[in-house]
Amino acid sequence: MTPAARSLGDHLREWRQRRRMSQLDLALEAEISQRHLSFIESGRATPSREMLLHLAERLEVPLRDRNPLLLAAGFAPIFAERKLDDPALEAARRAVDMVLKGHEPFPALAVDRHWTLVAANAAIAPLLSGVVDQSLLAPPVNVLRLSLHPQGLAPHIVNHSEWRGHLLERLRQQISASGDPVLEKLLKELRSYPVSERPGENHADYAGIAVPLRLATKAGLLSLISTTTVFGTPVDITLSELAVESFFPADEETAAILRGLALN
Repeated sequence: MTPAARSLGDHLREWRQRRRMSQLDLALEAEISQRHLSFIESGRATPSREMLLHLAERLEVPLRDRNPLLLAAGFAPIFAERKLDDPALEAARRAVDMVLKGHEPFPALAVDRHWTLVAANAAIAPLLSGVVDQSLLAPPVNVLRLSLHPQGLAPHIVNHSEWRGHLLERLRQQISASGDPVLEKLLKELRSYPVSERPGENHADYAGIAVPLRLATKAGLLSLISTTTVFGTPVDITLSELAVESFFPADEETAAILRGLALN
C-alpha cells in the first residue's frame, strides 16, 4: 500500500501500535473518548487539524511523519524541511556551531536522522588519523559506518564489542521509534561487519551510568563518554532530526591528551 493510498485511520493505527498503545490507552492520554478515537480510525469521524496534531503529539510522531497524517485527513502539511544552510535556519546553524566550538578541546559533532555527519569541531580530526579506507571520510560521512567498519575506526576501538553493542542498541531503538527503512538497511549492514573481543578488553562501567568509547590513538588511549543534545522546540523537520554528540574525557589522562592535541 503506497503512502498516498493510505487512510488517516491506517496512519494512526500504525503509530498507535508502534507505541504499543491500545485505543483506550491513547484515548486516555489524549483526553478524548475511546468511541471518538475509534470513529476517527474507522473513518466515521473526521478530526480537526488541531485534534489530529494533538493525537500526533501524544503518539510522539516525528515531525517528518506528521505531514502525511495531515495530508491523509485533507489538510495541507505545515512542517517545513529546509537545508541547514537555508537563511531561515541561520540562527539555528550558529547555535550548533557555537556548541561545537565551545566544546573544544573535546570532540563534538552534529548528525542528521540517518547519522550523516553535518558538522564537527576541530577536535574530531586527530581521532580519525587511523582510518584506512579514506572513502569512509568522503561526504556524505555516515558516523556509525565510520565507527564500526573494519577499515574505519573499529580496529582502534579497544572495547569494540561493547561499543558496537551500544551503537547497535541505539540504532535499534531509533528504528523502533521511527520505522525508518534507511536505518533498517544501515543496521543490517553494520551487523554484517566482523566483531571480536579484543585481547585484554574490559568493560568499565563508570558506576553504571555510561558506556565509554575507548579509542587507541597515536597520542595515547582515550576514554570518552558522550551526551546527545537536540533542539527543544523545533517546528522545522531538519532541526527536529538534528543531534549534537559531545564527547567528554572519562579520566584525567584523556583530558590531558586532548588538551595537548589542541595545542599542536
